[in-house]
Amino acid sequence: GSEYREVMEAIARAGEAHYRQLTERTDGFLDYFYEATPVREIGLMNIGSRPSHRKAGDRSKGSVRAISWVFAWGQSRHALPAWFGIGSALAAWVQADEGDTRKLQQLREMYARWPFFRTLLSNAQMALAKTDLGQAGEYAELCENPEVGQRVFGLIRDEFRRARELILAVANSDALLAETPALAFSLNGRNAYLDPLNAIQVGLLKRIRQLPVEGQTDSPWMEPLLRSINAIAAGMRNTG
Repeated sequence: GSEYREVMEAIARAGEAHYRQLTERTDGFLDYFYEATPVREIGLMNIGSRPSHRKAGDRSKGSVRAISWVFAWGQSRHALPAWFGIGSALAAWVQADEGDTRKLQQLREMYARWPFFRTLLSNAQMALAKTDLGQAGEYAELCENPEVGQRVFGLIRDEFRRARELILAVANSDALLAETPALAFSLNGRNAYLDPLNAIQVGLLKRIRQLPVEGQTDSPWMEPLLRSINAIAAGMRNTG
């Protein structure tokens, strides 16, 4: 009913605010995106009909095409656009009245009775399950400024843990995807293939980025890097 929609609108506003705080108002965030993901190298691939950037060399969120934004975060195992902000939004709602558990009970009721809300949190669970903080942390070390890499990765890691904790509390579950064990098993099985691919990709990115920009495209490491991008996309079963 309308009460559920009002709750959802409040959560959505809080989630968007937190997402924008990270992506638009956090110093060094865009450098993190361009350095801790292979977005620049994705631009060399023929994905879709348009280039990954509207303006080459423009490090701004508005310059990145939506497909490249999601694709790059998926490659580096952050999958950030699919879940960032939801943990803080749910936490803010639940903790608005300290010591009052009725807010959590209300969300559990919405989860049980409102298919839209249940699907939203189920999709977020899948994105969290595809996220691998261990692998993401390896990509974070590609940042040219280690302070930026550690600080931004810390914000992402904290929000990941918050999202997992709050979503599991609302779903009254003790593990991600507990309600879809076949999907959980499938995603878990893919990690055996994805983890070495991610390690290879990080190593190739380090080698290529040590070269002067004009020599990167012709580097013998570029073809295996582009293959690693294709392989990880296939392993993730989608582009993010």
